[in-house]
Amino acid sequence: MALQKKDQDIVSAMELVDFTKRQLQTMRESKWNSLIEDVSSFCDKNGIVIPKMDERYALGKSKRKSSTITYFHYLYVEVFCATIDLQLSELNSRFSEVNTSLLLGMASLSPDDSFANYDQNKIMKLSTYYPNEFPASKLEDLSYELDNYIDYVREMDNAFSNLKGLGDLSKTLVKTNIYKTWGLVYLLVKLSLILPVVTATVERAFSSMKFIKNDLRSRIGDDFLNDCLVCFIEDEVFESVSNDAIIDRFQNMTTRRVQLK
Repeated sequence: MALQKKDQDIVSAMELVDFTKRQLQTMRESKWNSLIEDVSSFCDKNGIVIPKMDERYALGKSKRKSSTITYFHYLYVEVFCATIDLQLSELNSRFSEVNTSLLLGMASLSPDDSFANYDQNKIMKLSTYYPNEFPASKLEDLSYELDNYIDYVREMDNAFSNLKGLGDLSKTLVKTNIYKTWGLVYLLVKLSLILPVVTATVERAFSSMKFIKNDLRSRIGDDFLNDCLVCFIEDEVFESVSNDAIIDRFQNMTTRRVQLK
């Protein structure tokens, strides 16, 4: 539930994910005995028959159809371990090493709480995912820029003291002309802003696909789907755009046989 909180801090969210993975792995390796003891105690109190773990597991309702596996194997391997493995697999799929590095790198750039989450190593890791913008020759320059940049924004300029999010940071860098001094840092901020995983609300944003790509639109193309998702997710922004402005822009894109209004 903690991961579903609105505006959950990215660093905290990633720490919760790692903690959850470790807890699941610990449960898989050492919590079976305590679990089966709790279940057995509950069954005894409520008069529920407990099968013997070394007996053959019966397939289906008919006990005549015996199998080659025991109740212990079925409950431990095919239910307990399989369920935990499924959860771990899903977490590893959704929060892969690359995704985690991207999220932590962006969080390290965040100006929230006077750049409390700043971590140069994570920022440098983030930059390596942009080899075209940050070839090896520029990575060293970026490192030097970061050393001076973080000291300046924390100590020398009050304009950076109460910022929230990368959007505010980008605007302030331009407003104060600091983006000219630390161009590589500004470039990395811009690249982070255009990623579709800037905040911890990314999973909720992706869940919007079930509203857009439903049965009636199951054959929707990726480009059109992306456009629809942007409109759906950023609904507050698009509510401020009038229908007339949209029609005029569409009308002016090319010569059309009929007028739209």
